[in-house]
Amino acid sequence: MKVGIISDTHGLLRPEAIERLSGVQHIIHAGDIGSPEVISGLRKIAPITAIRGNVDRGEWAAAYPHTALVKLGGRSIYVLHNLNELELDPAAVGIDVVVSGHSHRPKIETVGGVLYLNPGSAGPRRFTLPIAVATLELTGGALRPSVHDVGSKPATLGKGPAARRNRSPARISSWRGPSASRRTPPR
Repeated sequence: MKVGIISDTHGLLRPEAIERLSGVQHIIHAGDIGSPEVISGLRKIAPITAIRGNVDRGEWAAAYPHTALVKLGGRSIYVLHNLNELELDPAAVGIDVVVSGHSHRPKIETVGGVLYLNPGSAGPRRFTLPIAVATLELTGGALRPSVHDVGSKPATLGKGPAARRNRSPARISSWRGPSASRRTPPR
């Protein structure tokens, strides 16, 4: 099973993100959705589990929880927006994967047998951070996470400063994890 993971879209669903997520069996959005149209667009690709982030306000966002626990491919995946707000010990409660967003920095790390995955931001470019999404392959006993650059092409945001900021090339392409284990959860 292949899962698409996206976060921090801030109301922008890039064609490159749609293309990269095409073919996944499920999508997880780790918050800062920005608008209901983002979820509508993702639902055209696959079923979705979405949580709200700190910018998701208003009536449309009230239906989204702050956290979610989803079982996919026989694995338990816990989703929250800000990893610093993790209030449980994932390994102690049988969680295999923790998905978060908020930092806009892609990261794959295994700590205490738990995979921590942040896909980075797929929305408007922030500073020099990459624009990315992730995929997670659940095959047999293996977890195969990957982060994918989706920001090397200009975003179609129109004119103005936000559009100009989003036209600079990303700094990553695709890479696989996990990295070396640590004793404490990544923050």
